[in-house]
Amino acid sequence: MTGTLPLRDVLLALAVVAVWGTNFVVIRIGLDHLPPLLFAALRFVLAALPGVFLLRRPAVPWRNLAAYGLLIGAGQFGLLFIALRGHIAPGLASLVIQIQVFFTIGLSVRLTGERVSGHQWAALGLAAAGLAVIAAHTDAATTPFGLGLVACAALSWAGGNMAAKRSGVRAMLPYVVWASLFSAPPLLAASFLLEGWDAIRDGLVRADLATWGAVVWQAVGNTLFGYAIWGWLLARHPAALITPMALLVPVFGMGASALWLGEPLPGWKLGAAGLVLGGLALGLLYPRWRACAAVKSAPT
Repeated sequence: MTGTLPLRDVLLALAVVAVWGTNFVVIRIGLDHLPPLLFAALRFVLAALPGVFLLRRPAVPWRNLAAYGLLIGAGQFGLLFIALRGHIAPGLASLVIQIQVFFTIGLSVRLTGERVSGHQWAALGLAAAGLAVIAAHTDAATTPFGLGLVACAALSWAGGNMAAKRSGVRAMLPYVVWASLFSAPPLLAASFLLEGWDAIRDGLVRADLATWGAVVWQAVGNTLFGYAIWGWLLARHPAALITPMALLVPVFGMGASALWLGEPLPGWKLGAAGLVLGGLALGLLYPRWRACAAVKSAPT
């Protein structure tokens, strides 16, 4: 373990957060032809197959895998995909969903009795102010319904984080692959019930190379590459060095959406992003700064 990241590992971490950030634009492209629940189901089918035949099942109860698969698949991504089909701009979605950090803290307090520190309350206040700015500027591109869906997706993500934490797994890639077995079936069932066979058939018929590329990218790039490299980095370095890099996900998300989809970036949106990212940064970086200050001030 080292106190700094070598350039190679910095570039790998940047590659992962770039994939995760720009993925919101990729999702939006895939939704041009595929119904959202079908698209999400196809993503998890490819994430599970053929991975379950190549990776050993994690030594965790099936119910834990099922909980993670349902919360992340049907919860987080099912709701997110619906929101991105005309209810919220991809760049803003990449920012708003980061409130999962605060939902995770809240669930930890509720389920494990952890206490919220002063800097966490301050971080939550900054992020909440940013969300209030976004809510005050809803329009045809970003609706209150879309914001609500992404907030619920973030809550599902937080629930998935708690399931993963309780599992005790360190290698996330096999865990995610096997849990995907529980993500795809409910999404497929919901697609048939809510979207209907006609929409499914039309989406599959109209899907072009860009659409299928988006589906493959969800499984290979976002899931397999992202979790494999992120887990490898966390195994080699302290989490305090790696996890703050995730703050760049909405930066890549908003930048990619502006460049590829023409999403405008007015002052209010940049201000809201600054508040949310400031809250996330305070929550992630302040404990590390305090620990470093304590070490420096300790008598030798």
